[in-house]
Amino acid sequence: MIILFEDKDVAHFYPLALTRPMSELRMGVLKNSERWGMATAFKVSHTTRDYLKPLYPESKKDEGFLINARLLPSAEVWETIKELPAGHMLMHQQHVLAFHYSPEYTSFDQVIQKVDFPTKPLFLEKITDLFALNAEAIKLDFKLVTQGRHSAALPDHCRIIGNADRLFIEEGATVLCSTFNVTEGPIYIAKDAEVMEGSLVRGPFVLGEHSQLKMGTKVYTGTSIGPHCKVGGEISNSLIMGFSNKAHDGFLGNSILGEWCNLGADTNNSNLKNNYSNVRIWNYADKSYADTGLTFCGLIMGDHSKCGINTMFNTGTVVGVSANIFGGGFPPKHIPSFGWGGSEGLSTYDLNKAFATAAKVFGRRSLEFDQANRDMLSAIYEMTISDREMAGKDQGE
Repeated sequence: MIILFEDKDVAHFYPLALTRPMSELRMGVLKNSERWGMATAFKVSHTTRDYLKPLYPESKKDEGFLINARLLPSAEVWETIKELPAGHMLMHQQHVLAFHYSPEYTSFDQVIQKVDFPTKPLFLEKITDLFALNAEAIKLDFKLVTQGRHSAALPDHCRIIGNADRLFIEEGATVLCSTFNVTEGPIYIAKDAEVMEGSLVRGPFVLGEHSQLKMGTKVYTGTSIGPHCKVGGEISNSLIMGFSNKAHDGFLGNSILGEWCNLGADTNNSNLKNNYSNVRIWNYADKSYADTGLTFCGLIMGDHSKCGINTMFNTGTVVGVSANIFGGGFPPKHIPSFGWGGSEGLSTYDLNKAFATAAKVFGRRSLEFDQANRDMLSAIYEMTISDREMAGKDQGE
């Protein structure tokens, strides 16, 4: 068995990891739990925080491998992990990559020997890596999910630029009068997805199950759309994890949306500062702004958050879980979880009203917003009180 464990740096991946284990973050085509399962044919579980366990129960066998949930699999790293004797730990620089546990060696405190992995693995150091490394993850996942399978035919009314083997369309997907450029990387269209007429798509790109590109959508390299999403307008090097909508015109670049988000019509984000300096974003672990090391960085939005029409997000804006943003002007660059408002100020989103909205949104997908989901959001509401108290005091960026 493989158990994907969360390390002490999980808070650096908030707000996206507030509502899910690190192993369940989606990038490329897959969640990392799915990726490790496909790459190894092992059963995969995880460790996570107590308030998430009712939604993400854990399992464990007497012997197996603890693998850092921030590590993406490769043939080289998996071969090295498989060869670890019981009680041995694989390291890269200061990071624990993996540990072979057994009835005799059950915890990191019992490590017999540490082994250094000689090359830099594909490892998530910070939250912006989710989009910065997304093109590479798509290429990795494309090989995993298409191996031994055959693509549906591209209709004659569509055009492909580049090697046709880099385009994979699952049976049941609908593709109409659109252009696909695979010269920079592959394109994967999942079952029951729809690409409406006039869409222009550059790979690497993923469109998840039951998701939709609306008419005339323009998609640039390194973008992944998870399942059950509607996307329109212009999107570049961005990641939408699932069950979220950016259905209208407007630009989304170098950005990440969690699940159950909705961007109002003509919402735009800036992804480049006027002085071309590195973008700084709010870091939940340090409760301060941190340099991303990136020139291009847009919007990061946690699950269940929404914004009204014509919303303008400044470069490097971070929105927490279940926030509601509206009004004119630029909202603050750090909007805490359960924040309500915009440029004219923030108050607290009433928890019961947040529940009511979430129940309606779940119902639209024929899903139930159950007590476990309520308990999780309640826990996050309590955890983020200090964030809301700080709101308005941290906008000096």
